[in-house]
Amino acid sequence: MFSGVGGYCSVLLLTGLGLSPWIGMLVGGALAALLAVVIGYPTMRLRGPYFALTTIAVAEIVRIWVENTDLVMGISLKGAEGLRVPLVGTDWSLFQFESKVPYYYIILVLVVVITAMTWLMERSRLGVCLKAIRGDRDAAESLGINPTRYTLSAYALSAFMTALGGSFYAQFIRFINPERNMGTELSIDMALMAIIGGQGTVFGPLVGAAFLAPLAEVTRGYLGGQFIGLHLVIYGLVLILAVLYLPKGLWDPIKRLGAWLLRGRSTR
Repeated sequence: MFSGVGGYCSVLLLTGLGLSPWIGMLVGGALAALLAVVIGYPTMRLRGPYFALTTIAVAEIVRIWVENTDLVMGISLKGAEGLRVPLVGTDWSLFQFESKVPYYYIILVLVVVITAMTWLMERSRLGVCLKAIRGDRDAAESLGINPTRYTLSAYALSAFMTALGGSFYAQFIRFINPERNMGTELSIDMALMAIIGGQGTVFGPLVGAAFLAPLAEVTRGYLGGQFIGLHLVIYGLVLILAVLYLPKGLWDPIKRLGAWLLRGRSTR
């Protein structure tokens, strides 16, 4: 949902008002953060699977609404057909280039910036309070920590960064529709990357993405045509094995291996 908000904002502001997608990215991020607060405030009282199910339901409602809506206050969304990003020129200000290389460097900078933000947040008061809330919400609340305030802050930050990614994706593909940019499959992929990579860590989701994205493409490319659906079975088996044998994610053994190598060098 937040990815779709960012993508649609950047595309509509470009096609309707001629605003640079760079501005559209920030506007979409701000709207996504606001939407996160609006949705999060009443649902943050729920815990565990109830919170997850509620937010998934809200996201699906929004997707279905966009998919079946052609016009909103005179603005054309074209429903399930989606919107195409017109080629208006090749310039940095227009977020359009002759080759794909500039897009690579843009997303690389975004990854570095967002990872740095996450690393700093983990070491800030916000990160400490979030860890306390995750450990024992009731105990954290008894110490004066406001769970709603801190979880809403994290939710809004996450929505803002997700919207930046959604905006980039729409401009990169030059097309956006509800299924591609705000479907449940995208949400599941994001969650799996964190689960397999390592929840509650800065670099775990990066490791999960680096592992799952190539795996999905390779299995889809080699098995998708001859054995329809088999790549999904393999994908699921990898997830089951990771949850059973690597409950802390792939980042945990990588981190332990790094610590072992550093100890080995220090003893030399």
